[in-house]
Amino acid sequence: MTTVAAEKLVEVVESEVVIEFKPGTKCRSTLHLRSVHPTCVVAFKVQTSSPAKFHVNPPAGVLPPMASAALHVILRPQPHPPTSFPRSPSDRFLIKASVSDASVPTSHDVKLKVAYVGPFLLRHAAALGDTAAVRHLLRRQPHLLPLLPQEAPSASAPLPAAAAATPKGWTWAHASAASGELEELRRALDEDGQEGRDAEGRTPLMVAAGKGQAMCVRELVERWGADRDARSRDGRTALYRAASNGDTATVAVLLELGADPSIATARGRTPLDVARDKGHEDVVELLERGEMVLTASRKGDLRRLESLLKKRVGVRGRDQYGLTALHAAAIKGHHGAVALLAEFGMEVESQDVEGHTPLHLAVESGCLDTVETLLEAGADVNAKTKRGATPMAMARSMGYEAIAQLLASRGALLMPAASCIASSSSTS
Repeated sequence: MTTVAAEKLVEVVESEVVIEFKPGTKCRSTLHLRSVHPTCVVAFKVQTSSPAKFHVNPPAGVLPPMASAALHVILRPQPHPPTSFPRSPSDRFLIKASVSDASVPTSHDVKLKVAYVGPFLLRHAAALGDTAAVRHLLRRQPHLLPLLPQEAPSASAPLPAAAAATPKGWTWAHASAASGELEELRRALDEDGQEGRDAEGRTPLMVAAGKGQAMCVRELVERWGADRDARSRDGRTALYRAASNGDTATVAVLLELGADPSIATARGRTPLDVARDKGHEDVVELLERGEMVLTASRKGDLRRLESLLKKRVGVRGRDQYGLTALHAAAIKGHHGAVALLAEFGMEVESQDVEGHTPLHLAVESGCLDTVETLLEAGADVNAKTKRGATPMAMARSMGYEAIAQLLASRGALLMPAASCIASSSSTS
């Protein structure tokens, strides 16, 4: 990055104040100011040519020798786009630095210009036919190229360099997910109606996870139903990409959303494998915690289970058969663990790969208390597996009359017994 220095007093890492502009919204930028004097305390003050538009926090302060400070620049909500962009000739900042020691220069200034960027301005420039502004914006943010309207060839035609910098096959949703533009992502999905994949088979969810855009990850899964376990051509899932980057926050979100940590790449490597290989210890702990929750549930270890659940990670983990911790506790008849898991919000209607809910497996366990605990937690008494088996049909086929009577008292439909006993391969 370009460094702007005030003659051995301070330096600013950023060469300009970059503002991602959105109309009617507070827009923020951060500057990193550092004292370069080894012995003197440096005082600084920030001034702007447009005080009605900008607020700076802190506007002034002191820096101990070689210390740093972050300056937060806030553009107050503006109803209209800037008259000139990316560079704005009318908006400037001046950082005045000074010391009281007469043996060193007493004051020097750092001048910074303002650059306005972002998806809104790119589309605005394209709509105006301002090819120069489009070109300059894309030089700064080439990943936004897919946001250009297709009906604006005059704006996009002279930009081969920008196109080459944009991953092949990216859609508007890919670009928005990569840049963390949540509103743009929503608009893209509203208009396109589907996610799409790029040339490498990556979905917007994979791109968001790989770029550490945890809010976009949550939006794609919770609101748009994105396949959290989809794989690109190399077999990598969104969780694998986040784990490979050591991105603890995104890994935690994906695990909370039920991403499967057991899915391996084409080379047989899981998210846990890559996190271990790269030394991402915090990610390794998160991924292992899901297995710990499953193990504690299978054993009915309430103390260990409660300790893990309080950390809020691993609640939605699954094994290779699609079994959650609630399934694991139910098949073993650990009604205390079932009650604890339900209390912490585990989904009582989750299904394994064969469509069994925890209630199906509780019936198979023959434990009346576990069945009753799940019914009290709101389990669907008439849930069906992929083969159409209900808990009542299972209870009758296995001869569990007390369980059948309990199910009937809770509204279970009377059905003929079926060959619906859960397979031992998925419940052992």
